[in-house]
Amino acid sequence: MMTTNFLNDLAVYTNNRVTKVVINDTHTIDQFEIKEATASDILIKYMVRQGMVQTVNKIDLRDANDKVISTNNVFVPITSDTLLLQRIKIKEV
Repeated sequence: MMTTNFLNDLAVYTNNRVTKVVINDTHTIDQFEIKEATASDILIKYMVRQGMVQTVNKIDLRDANDKVISTNNVFVPITSDTLLLQRIKIKEV
């Protein structure tokens, strides 16, 4: 079993690798309200501005080299400026 300290280290490493969010493969967000690693969680909070897209269908977290770290298919209608909060749990399964 992995130790809590090691899982925390993985969360910090992953948080440091994430430099941007890409919405629907076309819109990049690199300004975050929150981007932090706490315990074995990563929290990323960012704004999707009204007019950027009508619906968020896909969210990619990417690194500085534009490599995908995480991808999620979602359905989030955007009718006004919308704050999205992503929580990534680092755990052993």
